[in-house]
Parts: sequence; structure tokens; C-alpha cells
Amino acid sequence: MAAAAGAAVAAATAGQDEDPPLPGPPIGRRAVCSRPYFVVLMVFAHLYVLNVLGLLLFVHISSDDGDPEPGKESPSPAHDPPALPFSPGISSSHALPRLEGIKVGHKQKLELVPNKIHYMKTLSLKPLLFEIPDFLTEDECKLIIHLAQLKGLQKSQILPTDDYEEAMEMIDISQMDIFNLLDHNQDGQLQLKEVLTHTRLGNGRWMTPESIREMYAAVKADPDGNGVLSLEEFKQLNIRDFHKYMGSQKVKMSDLVRNSQHTWLYQGEGAHQVMRSIRQRVMHLTRLPPEIVEHSEPLQVVQYSQGGHYHAHMDSGPVFPETACSHTKLVTNETAPFETSCRYVTVLFYLNNVTGGGETTFPIADNRTYEEMSLIQNDVDLRDTRKHCDKGNLRVKPLQGTAVFWYNYLSDGEGWVGDLDEYSLHGGCLVTEGTKWIANNWINVDPNKRRQLQFQQEMAQYINSGDEDQSEWTVDKSYSDVHVEL
Repeated sequence: MAAAAGAAVAAATAGQDEDPPLPGPPIGRRAVCSRPYFVVLMVFAHLYVLNVLGLLLFVHISSDDGDPEPGKESPSPAHDPPALPFSPGISSSHALPRLEGIKVGHKQKLELVPNKIHYMKTLSLKPLLFEIPDFLTEDECKLIIHLAQLKGLQKSQILPTDDYEEAMEMIDISQMDIFNLLDHNQDGQLQLKEVLTHTRLGNGRWMTPESIREMYAAVKADPDGNGVLSLEEFKQLNIRDFHKYMGSQKVKMSDLVRNSQHTWLYQGEGAHQVMRSIRQRVMHLTRLPPEIVEHSEPLQVVQYSQGGHYHAHMDSGPVFPETACSHTKLVTNETAPFETSCRYVTVLFYLNNVTGGGETTFPIADNRTYEEMSLIQNDVDLRDTRKHCDKGNLRVKPLQGTAVFWYNYLSDGEGWVGDLDEYSLHGGCLVTEGTKWIANNWINVDPNKRRQLQFQQEMAQYINSGDEDQSEWTVDKSYSDVHVEL
């Protein structure tokens, strides 16, 4: 197929640099195409050129060649190109709206609130990532922090040890299957980076080459001390010894996958007017319909003190037959051994200016290819935001009021959620000085369209039932038992 395609392209371009033939009948061979065919071809060629010119004109109009002050009010509608209109909603085919990035650095104007223009800049295409300065005002940022402090923050933790051990007990998998799972290149040996790549769901401790070697030594897993486990060496191990070792280790906050505190703020009907306003702005920004945005997770507010970090991770997870989405599982009554937070979109807000560090890193943004094993090279782990944040492809500096948003999933080509976008890997760099405050709005969509639509129908019926406390239940209580942090 590829060879045939290449031959076709070569045939189509072979004569582009040659002089055009002289008019008159062909000499020595028949004409390739008839005159009517040639006329039709020229018509389509002219239409194509006009379409290209129209696209270039649109890009020129919607982009801003200068560097205007973000959030500045439009001085005159007659001299400014129109901002992108707000048109949320799912069409009759249930297609999800999805913004276009055009190219890195492209700017487009948005009207998120009346009488004010915001500028949205494309930061990367893989993942599709945007930055919107002055999305929040200084007063709104301070209010969110104040509300979070009033509600109280709790330590953020990936997986508590008890939950981890309980989950491991539920997994019916042989030792040979575990070895094959870890052996990425199937060479019959486990390299350190192969083990590191698959130890993200530990007991909350961030694993490094040094910590893996310490664990090997403690359970006598690597007799020759070369850091490589053969199949025969692995067969001699008792996997429970690893779990016991992990549970016996005292873990410092700096050793955790995530070192922060967080809380959740309600944004549904009856919430503080600022919380409602932010949700409406997110709806305008993403153009996603109210029935999806309103029934997504509450606003998460996170505080990183000096020394705080969050190693690179995905906000959402792939959905396999063995997994279910946390939000739709509540109403679809489907049983699955595992569940994940199906977060179609992430909107992250910076609530303060950080004195030192605290950038958001996207280690592999706009890489030509993605290979999980290439994240760890020569003991340098690009996921490690305490040591190697400066080696990532893209870092976003935290500026008060700025919002960044990206899609965690690709499109399936039919207007719905497709595969997980692995380029959305991101993390919070080490805060070297001061404190960092952020907030997250996650928009939940189940990649299984049937389950998502059933969820929306059930929620609509519940809202229409007239229960006085229904708005509280639909948002806060529906996520009260969800502790999945990816």
C-alpha cells in the first residue's frame, strides 16, 4: 500500500519541472487526457487555489501579528476581527466540538465574557494545548484560594498503601505474565528502565534507578548485582517480598509521586457566583455542551509548598474492556475490576505568581514520535520533575490568572473521544521558592458513547425530578468516592 502510494505521488510530480508542451496534436504518442477532462481538472484546480487563499485570509484575520496586551478590551468592533462565537452543544450526530490549533504560536480571539476580548495562543499540537492569559482576574484568584482554605486542604496521595495491597490481591496474574508484561523488548531480561516504566502505580513512592537497586538488594533479587533480572532470577522471587519491602519503607514527602495539598469546590447550581462564572467561561472556551460540563468534576484547588512537585503523569487513562469511567459507572450499573477518571479536557488555572520553579512541563510535547521506553535514558527520567524538568520539550511558567487547556484524548475521526493522547504527559516542576496555587477543571466524557449518553439521560431525569438537593448530589456526591489520581 505504501509503495503504491509512493509510486502515485512520484508519477503525479514527475513532470512538474518540465516545460509545458507546445500546442497542437501530440507527436509520437497519444494524449494522456481529453480536452473535457482537462477543462474539468482546471476548474477544480482553480477552486482549490481559491480555497487555499480563503484559508490564508482567515488565518491572517484571526491571528494577531503584534503582541497586544492580553485581556484588553476591544476599542472598536469595526477595527478588530470578530472573536470566535460561543456555540456549545452536541449535534444530532452527538459529535463533540474540538478546537483547531492551526500551528504553534497561532493566536485567536475569544469572547468569554461580555465586552472583553481574550487571546488564546497555541502552545503545541501534540498534545493540542492552548494558553489564555487573564482568564481569571486577580480578585477571582484570591477568592478561590480563600474558599479552598476555608474548606480545608488534605494531602494529595496517588494510592494509599492499603488500597495498593488490596488491588494487588485482586489481580489474578501469574509470575510469568508479570515478567512478560515488564519485558518491553521481549529479550528475556528486565532492564532497570523497563521496571521503572511499569512502576507508576506503586504505593505512592516515586521509583528511581537507585531505589530499584536498593529494593533488589533488600530482597536478594539480583545476585550478580548488574541491575538486570533474567527470567530464571525472576522465577526465584516471591512477588510479595517486593510488596512487603515497599510497605516497610518510611517515605518522605519528597519521595512521593505527588507532594501537594488539595480540596474540591462545588460549581453547580447555587454555588458562589464566581464559581458559576468560571464554569460558564470554561463552557464558552471549550464549546462543550452544558449537559457535559455541568456534570463533570468539581473544581480542584491545589497548593504546592516549597519543595512541592508532581511527577509527569496523564490526567486520564485508557479505557479497556476491564476498566470503567468513574462518572458513568455510577448510573450504568456495569461491573469492572478497575476504574479511571475519563477526563476529555483539562483546564488548569494559575492562581498566583510563583517566586521560583513550579512550571508545568510537557516533556514530549510535539515530539515526532512517542516511545515510552525513550523517556528514560542513561538514568535520566524525563518524568522526574524534581531533577529533570529542564530537559522537557515545553514548560509553561505559572502566571496569575492564566489558564492553559488541552485535550487528553485524540478524536476517533467521527466526532467522539478516541485513544488517549500519550503526548499529554505533563507534570508540576519542583517549587524552589515560595508557594504555588493552581486549580483544575476536568471535563468528563466517556469514550464509550452509549454509556456517556445514558449517563446524561439519567442525570437529566434526576434534575427534572424536583429533588431539592439534586444539584448538590449531581456534582459533589457523585464524585465523593472517587480517589483516582493518575
